[in-house]
Amino acid sequence: MSEFAAIFDWDGVVIDSSALHERSWELLAEETRRVLPEGHFLQGFGKKNQLIIPTILNWTQDLDEIEALSIRKEELYRELVKEQGVTILPGARELLTALKEAGIPRSVGSSTPRVNLDAIFATTGLGDLFDAVVSANDVIHGKPAPDVFLKAASFLGVEPAKCVVFEDALFGIEAAQRAGMKVVGVATTNPPELLSHADAVVPTLAGVDLPMLRRLFNRA
Repeated sequence: MSEFAAIFDWDGVVIDSSALHERSWELLAEETRRVLPEGHFLQGFGKKNQLIIPTILNWTQDLDEIEALSIRKEELYRELVKEQGVTILPGARELLTALKEAGIPRSVGSSTPRVNLDAIFATTGLGDLFDAVVSANDVIHGKPAPDVFLKAASFLGVEPAKCVVFEDALFGIEAAQRAGMKVVGVATTNPPELLSHADAVVPTLAGVDLPMLRRLFNRA
């Protein structure tokens, strides 16, 4: 049995896609002649579209309309990805490679739709570095519910207490803690002081290595 498992949020942890996600919401608002509330993007970052649209944007409560808007938003996002590409954040590929070589199980645990992940896997090769993938399509309740991370642990065959989650979003940190997992806060989206309730805080994944992760599980 592995000593621990690693679960990675996607946007803002492995790839830098926040600008493209924010732009896709703007394009959707323009296309549908709707208004985006001030500060909506940070409020919704890390949550599923099915929660963002009715509660943060207050666009509609109709489930069919929510789903149609969500699908179109992600189509716009993938078009931007195709046009502009995405940036792999510092240290992400290197850490995933080191974990793979050490035999540490690895999963994606993300609120993004699976089709978005597959599109980026195809262009970056990052998919080869994961043993499992849990996306928005795999759970009913998105973050801050712990479901995404619990399902990832189940896929990897590792108990939650032996998992460490890498997260940049406050909702994601809450979800990981509710799952009973260790959390490394990655200060790409929020300043470090807002992530201080995580077990460790790093600027990027370039600040993470195996000895550091082992120490998280060896504390008295």
